[in-house]
Amino acid sequence: MGYQVENINKVEQAILIGVEPKNTPLKSSKVFLDELEFLATTAGAKTLKRFVQRLDHPNPKTYIGQGKLEEVAAYIKVHDIDLAIFDDELSPSQIRNLEKEVTCKIIDRSSLILDIFAKNARTAQARTQVELAQSEYLLPRLTGMWTHLQKQKGGIGMKGPGEKEIETDRRVIRDKISKLKADLKKIDNQSVTRRKSRETKKRVALVGYTNVGKSTLLNLLAKSDVLAENKLFATLDSTVRKVVFPPTEFKPRPTIFLLSDTVGFIRKLPHQLIESFKSTLDEVKEADILLHVVDVSHPQFEEQMNTVSETLMDIGAANKPIITVFNKIDQYNPDATSDDIFEDEAIYDLATLKKTWMAKLNENIVFVSASKKKNIDELKSMIEKNLEN
Repeated sequence: MGYQVENINKVEQAILIGVEPKNTPLKSSKVFLDELEFLATTAGAKTLKRFVQRLDHPNPKTYIGQGKLEEVAAYIKVHDIDLAIFDDELSPSQIRNLEKEVTCKIIDRSSLILDIFAKNARTAQARTQVELAQSEYLLPRLTGMWTHLQKQKGGIGMKGPGEKEIETDRRVIRDKISKLKADLKKIDNQSVTRRKSRETKKRVALVGYTNVGKSTLLNLLAKSDVLAENKLFATLDSTVRKVVFPPTEFKPRPTIFLLSDTVGFIRKLPHQLIESFKSTLDEVKEADILLHVVDVSHPQFEEQMNTVSETLMDIGAANKPIITVFNKIDQYNPDATSDDIFEDEAIYDLATLKKTWMAKLNENIVFVSASKKKNIDELKSMIEKNLEN
């Protein structure tokens, strides 16, 4: 009899589970789980069903209440679900308690994002950053998980007499974290050297929520061919391109600067990733100007803008001059605008939306479509004007 080989290309069947405060609008809850489903799809899973419970706070023991948990467990058993994905970071005790109740694999939002980052990491720096974040996420969650880790072959000093295997694994992970931090420090020093060689040049950095079109805009302005996909976190590595705007009759000299694109931000981004990627985000901290790219067609673009602003504060880059670039105007649909974006709950057409935001953000604002190349000259003029100041 031959061995059974597991199909590694199997698409995992998933369910999504979220907890929202009772005062959260239904439309917002849907958008939040839409994003979680997009994350799951990016990771390679197929979502079959969503479960949402309205609680002021997640249950500290099992995230959701007992009645909802029984409903979820029954669905998992009947439909042979492979994966239950939770829209928050679960504590180690919550994971242990949930594993007693359900028969499928349990992952939380942070673990899902880390998995996507691991798949998309291309350079040595990105791979090291992601591996460090994964190890720091895993360390407090080792209890009950050691059988899933690759076991050591033994050897002198690897295991003391009577020591539990979980303690061996903790030491292995801690040693790995130390080594990864040392490796990352060496890579960071090389990055610092490269950035110092560019100190005399003007620098502009693209920032924004994930999948808002930053890479498409980079390709357009720099005439390059950086990967631009309709996926979350398609770009992880910091990409720097030289941009030259040719002279005109009103501006006799060309405008030359370096344009960088970095990892996109997202709601509830795991803190381990923010810490690990701080060196990559130095491109943002050291830029002369930030282009904050916003997907204006997204129903909750304002909340995404707040997420980006909070992350910029976390990495110490909130005080940079910012040009707000509202992208995807060709896809803007007033009917899709979230009910709670504006206090009066009005539905704005694009012209009114422009006036509203121009009043809020003064003059450093432009509405474009990178994919359709609309209003790009206006954006270029704004960049030139800000670089001259």
